[in-house]
Amino acid sequence: MALHLFNTLTRTKEEFRAIDPKNVRLYCCGPTVYNYAHIGNLRTYIFEDLLRRTIARAGLGLTHVMNITDVGHLQSDADEGEDKMALASKREQKSPWDIAKFYEEAFFDDCRKLGILRPHIVCRATDHIKEMQGMIDGLEKKGFAYKAGGNQPNVYFDTAQFPAYADFARLPEVQLAQGRVEADANKRNPTDFVLWFTLQGSKYPNQIMKWESAWGEGFPGWHIECSAMATKYLGEQIDIHCGGIDHIPVHHTNEIAQSEACLGHKWVNYWLHGEFLLMDDGKMSKSKGEFMTLQKVIDAGYNPLHYRYLCLTAHYRGPLRFSFESLDAARQAYDTLCHKADEWRGIAPAGAPPSAAAKAVIGKIDAAMQDDLNSPVALSALWEAMRNDVLSAPDKLAILDAADSALGLGGATLAKPELPPPLQTVLSARDKARHDKNWKAADVYRSYLTSAGVSVKDRPEGSSWYVSVAPALEHAQRQAQADAVYNLLKEGGFALPQDGSSTFLKIIDGDEKGEPSSSVCFVDKKG
Repeated sequence: MALHLFNTLTRTKEEFRAIDPKNVRLYCCGPTVYNYAHIGNLRTYIFEDLLRRTIARAGLGLTHVMNITDVGHLQSDADEGEDKMALASKREQKSPWDIAKFYEEAFFDDCRKLGILRPHIVCRATDHIKEMQGMIDGLEKKGFAYKAGGNQPNVYFDTAQFPAYADFARLPEVQLAQGRVEADANKRNPTDFVLWFTLQGSKYPNQIMKWESAWGEGFPGWHIECSAMATKYLGEQIDIHCGGIDHIPVHHTNEIAQSEACLGHKWVNYWLHGEFLLMDDGKMSKSKGEFMTLQKVIDAGYNPLHYRYLCLTAHYRGPLRFSFESLDAARQAYDTLCHKADEWRGIAPAGAPPSAAAKAVIGKIDAAMQDDLNSPVALSALWEAMRNDVLSAPDKLAILDAADSALGLGGATLAKPELPPPLQTVLSARDKARHDKNWKAADVYRSYLTSAGVSVKDRPEGSSWYVSVAPALEHAQRQAQADAVYNLLKEGGFALPQDGSSTFLKIIDGDEKGEPSSSVCFVDKKG
């Protein structure tokens, strides 16, 4: 089957033809690391992760590059307002470099929790100033750039010298210019944009992040960053370039203009754009101040993969409205898959090959994803198989494994990792309490397991469990639960560490251990 993708460049769904099938060149616009990513941002990275997984399952090689913008991104994409990094530096009283390091790490931590594969190459803007300056110099020599504004002028891209400037956005130039509210008297044309800001020629004389250049001390414009870094790591022609739909009218339009003016030929063959995540008051946006982060979702008691599952229920090119009601539905569906996987794993013989019927379902999932990443149809095929009483448990596990590979459902969760010994003890104690019909004790154990990130489901033939995410609880509440469990275990005769009655169970959060899920250990209460 052939991979088909909707190309923003042509506004049509096209068969994907790689420049080199052994090495598809994929570039994705990464975050500006001045704050936490909101879940609308993360929806775009989930769609890009689906693309990467689909390319790999189609048998194609891949190099995935993502940039980190740590300088030059102003409050408006159209060269207006202050540098977002400088604003964050003032807000948090830290250096821009410390700000960038902190929020870059936070971004990739969110990606890890969401099952988003890390790009093969991550490139930071501040590490590629020379490449940007080289491209600006080339544009100037070819007559596409000009200097304007004072003794040490800024360097601008002259959009009048690039006749196809408005083609990508498919908007009249007057409409493109309307989004650039603050007039810059130095521009020859309203749609021109800055390639290099000089400290003397711009309104940013106190910019902290600055570099020497042929045009004067200053810093790069945002748009030149992606062109320079993508060209360095992927060459002069790229297969696929991704981003959000908000990138179309300004950022990607400017990228195309400066890249093709510099290179002298078509730069990107396929452009893919993800739609907005909508809230009740409109699209998710950091500029409004309050915004929903992944950590807030976790603090509300959800697994990050519940949010990923919610994103899978909508096509990446369609808007998705976020609500906790929709997230509840995603949680129920995802948790059901986890419980079912646990049931089937208990009765399925190890290493059983999938039947022809199972292979057909896997083919449906792959066909859906190769039809412009149609994750809702892929999920539908998965659930149809899960509800099929004719398919065997080994077949259903094989289908689920394939769906995990294609959709990123969270293999580590579905694969049921080994629990630490203290939690195994609590599970055993709970099973005994249920057998003895000591329902009060069983409920205490369940409450503690839930707080440790272990969900338990009871069935007539026994209990099953899977690892979830520990909800946010106050320390006193966690300690009270731990003390209650400790006392019950002691009364029940379960083996406990020989370090006195001050020992209790403590939750060690995943972040504390550098792991995605929570675990539990015995520690001294006095310590």
